[in-house]
Amino acid sequence: MPDFEARLVALRHDLHRNPELGFQEVRTKAVVAERLQTLGFDVHQGAGVVGVLRAGGGNKAVGLRADMDALPITETSAHDYASTKSGVMHACGHDGHTAMLLGAAERLATNTEFDGTIVLIFQPNEEHGLGAKAMIEEGLLERFPVDEVYAIHNLPGAPIGQISTRKGIICNSETLFEIDIQGRGGHASMPQVGVDAITVGAEMVLALQTIVARKMAPGAGVVVSITEFLTDGQRNVLPGQATLKGDVRARLPEDRLTIENFMRQIVDGVAATHGITATMSFNTEFIETINAEMPTQAAVTAARSARLEAIGDRPAMSFSEDFAHFCAAVPGCFLLMGNGEDGPHGQPLHSSDYDFNDALLPIGAAFWTQLVQDRLPLRENN
Repeated sequence: MPDFEARLVALRHDLHRNPELGFQEVRTKAVVAERLQTLGFDVHQGAGVVGVLRAGGGNKAVGLRADMDALPITETSAHDYASTKSGVMHACGHDGHTAMLLGAAERLATNTEFDGTIVLIFQPNEEHGLGAKAMIEEGLLERFPVDEVYAIHNLPGAPIGQISTRKGIICNSETLFEIDIQGRGGHASMPQVGVDAITVGAEMVLALQTIVARKMAPGAGVVVSITEFLTDGQRNVLPGQATLKGDVRARLPEDRLTIENFMRQIVDGVAATHGITATMSFNTEFIETINAEMPTQAAVTAARSARLEAIGDRPAMSFSEDFAHFCAAVPGCFLLMGNGEDGPHGQPLHSSDYDFNDALLPIGAAFWTQLVQDRLPLRENN
């Protein structure tokens, strides 16, 4: 279907040229809505875009999600469809995810070989973990209930079109923490007069690293990272205030809670040792993504039916994905699709020279179509 593939490539390149950040996907939403309306879908807009298509008399509904947002990164690629917006680019492949799902929409609308309802979910602001929650809080799952839900993310470094997933934990949670230290500043020549917030913060940084090394079981898959150390010190002024910011990843909710408890013990203990106060916030923006057994097996089966290589027991990923909120509400499966091993298609997600592989567009559309036909099979009397 060369015309079909060419349309998908043109669509993906158009989205890539015109990236939009989370909750700013105005043009992207308009493009998606127009395509769906042209294909005969019932279209509903809110935080994102929802397209609904019914065939036959079946009562079952399947949800398929694609993310739409870009990243605040300056693109360094030289291809002719590079971003036209300074400091914004599709460095994670959400342009490709959107185009693949729209490709599946076209195939399903023009050849309705399924019995039931498909709900296509085009989600904003995945990168900050807020888009899925926004759509759910709008009443998405009450207005358009689904029995199971699926999402694809491309995976650089894996063979083109290879499907991989696993039941249970597939993506870690992400928690952002901030520790505010209130010391007593002073002259750099007389440190004994005050309480140097840098020294206190440095003790906390080192102690926090013992959580993974000495408090958690080997192989637990948890990570505690300090990513910022900010103070009000100057050339000859010892800081009285310091802020530590960082990131925690965990595979299990109970591990996440255990880490928080240990962190609070360390922060309170070090602060007490120096006779000062410190406070800590611990905000989980991405919960753990947990695949249900039935849809995970269904995804693997559909991949093999579509003659794709399929791995059903891949290791869990350390990154986070806000599709987790859908999986927490409905049995779901998040799966990875290989983006290629070489060149820009093998570059890491979020790198300035990353590029989604156009060869995946018809593969992804075919997979989605096969999955729908498997999960909503035609009845014999249709």
